Amino acid sequence: MSRKIRYGMVGGGRGAFIGAVHRIAAAMDQQVELVCGTFSSDPARSKASGADFFLPANRCYGTFEEMIKAEAKLPLGERMDFVSIVTPNHMHFPPAKMALEHGFHVLSDKPATFSLAQAKKLAEIVIKTGLLYGLTHNYTGYPLVKQAREMVASGALGKIRKVVVEYPQGWLATRLEASDQKQAAWRTDPKRSGAAGCIGDIGTHAENLAEYITGLQISELAADLTAFVKGRKLDDDGNVLLRFKGGAKGVLHASQISVGEENNLNIRVYGEKGGLEWHQNEPNTLLVKWLDQPMQVYRTANGYLGKAALAAGRTPPSHPEGYLEAFANIYRNFATTIRARLDGKKLPKGDLALDYPKIEDGIRGMAFIEAVVASSKRNAAWTKLDV
Repeated sequence: MSRKIRYGMVGGGRGAFIGAVHRIAAAMDQQVELVCGTFSSDPARSKASGADFFLPANRCYGTFEEMIKAEAKLPLGERMDFVSIVTPNHMHFPPAKMALEHGFHVLSDKPATFSLAQAKKLAEIVIKTGLLYGLTHNYTGYPLVKQAREMVASGALGKIRKVVVEYPQGWLATRLEASDQKQAAWRTDPKRSGAAGCIGDIGTHAENLAEYITGLQISELAADLTAFVKGRKLDDDGNVLLRFKGGAKGVLHASQISVGEENNLNIRVYGEKGGLEWHQNEPNTLLVKWLDQPMQVYRTANGYLGKAALAAGRTPPSHPEGYLEAFANIYRNFATTIRARLDGKKLPKGDLALDYPKIEDGIRGMAFIEAVVASSKRNAAWTKLDV
């Protein structure tokens, strides 16, 4: 098949934040092109946004329902191949469900849905249709995150004992939502964000990163959530103790009131023989620590890295790359999988160079959110994940 993979976008128009990130990431490898969209819940703004992206007027739709029905009538090769969903949380499930039911693959921003029940229903639809569903937990796309996962899986660190993962931000240290700031408004609104605020927004990134690198699943947790800012309806800070299947223990904290912090996601993993440390603020460095030898410093794009880490890198050693490139790896791998399907080819299973988060990760993220909320309501009682 000699053409780019085509996609339509739901959300991400004028005034949005994450939509532009998705469009840049999708375009980076020249494998994917935007052909249509419903870019706002306001039909006029949606069509104006589409004009900003130089799309034909007849491919700029007023609603996602209109887009999906119209695109389904177009011939294969002209219509979109998948839908990218970049809306607030409460609008993840409806377009995903409809797209799958009309024969389109789906790549959605996280968390997967508004509730765990919706995520489980979506999984049933994915299985029934046999179509692809991806989730943009973009931090799994970093080269040295893939290197860390490969090293853990190889047994180099020995059995994993402890995981410490943190995601502090400071942008919601004041009641920003009261000023009608769009991003703050929906993230602190239970009707649009869901059962959790900070934990749903960035705590799920920390949870997903911990499970991705270690290959372990959280079995139960004890959580303490707080809304420090007066009048805020959802949590802006969370502290969670973790128990993993297999016996490892962990600590996770996510905060949006940590004054002065930007996006300081970081993780430390400790096994019987060694440990790893990675910081999103310095993503091209991975620290590897050993019982009986000096600490090693791994750097992106060097030949000593594993296959998946090298495949995820784009620039020569010491040239900065990060957030957008990691996002682009999700899009590239998702598009590669679609292309293989269209060409009737099978891709190797378990290849980290081709992986992307799937509906199972979405279910685990929603189960994590609901377990954290339930635990906190019961004074940090140990609570199992309902997966």
